[in-house]
Amino acid sequence: MEPEGAASPAPPAPPAAEPLFGDRLAVAEAYVAHLADTGVSHGLIGPREVPRLWDRHVLNCAAIHPAFPESIRVADVGAGAGLPGMVLAIARPDLRLVLVEPLERRTRWLEQVADDLGLTNVEVRRAKAEQLWGSLDADATTSRAVARLGELARLSLPLLRPGGMMVALKGERASIELTEDASVLERLRVADSSVATYGEGLVDPPSRVVVLHVDGTAPRLRTPVGAGPAQSAEKKRAKRRQRRQ
Repeated sequence: MEPEGAASPAPPAPPAAEPLFGDRLAVAEAYVAHLADTGVSHGLIGPREVPRLWDRHVLNCAAIHPAFPESIRVADVGAGAGLPGMVLAIARPDLRLVLVEPLERRTRWLEQVADDLGLTNVEVRRAKAEQLWGSLDADATTSRAVARLGELARLSLPLLRPGGMMVALKGERASIELTEDASVLERLRVADSSVATYGEGLVDPPSRVVVLHVDGTAPRLRTPVGAGPAQSAEKKRAKRRQRRQ
């Protein structure tokens, strides 16, 4: 048995990868090799995820690239291992990706991988999304497995230029979170929302995203909103402050 965190061989690209990546498939394969090797040793990917890197992670992200207009600037909030930001940068070299990630070891890994793959359309910023409000203007934001929709919108929407959009990978919970977090989205001036599906016939299950557009500019709410870990952590901090007082 291999020790926990040991590198495993990268899985071969499945047939669905070619129509999604086209002539960029070799770059995508090199990225998957990084995920299977240093992505595991750096703690960005669990070793058990290696056999399903393509099917569960990379293709799921690549499938959504038609959601983005040509030649725009996209911020990946909570980039982690580059899913979906790095994948979009590979599949769509016309896009300019800003990978926003607060943890230093992750940002170093992202920078090294982008350099190794020759991705000149990738910029890595070590910061929390809130720290970039007012200094990063994106045409679109995207995220995967970061937070519930309402909290993710609070973090992401202030990064958008007027008329920008947020595209969040949400899977089967897309419609549920859109309904449950409706009041939060109203506070954030979301004027239009929808659920879209991509990759039918290529990805199983197809990739489902929530797309949000804001009326003008979203307000900057400093306190976490809605349910979920961020709100729970904020409540705990508030209780500690009360006890100290």
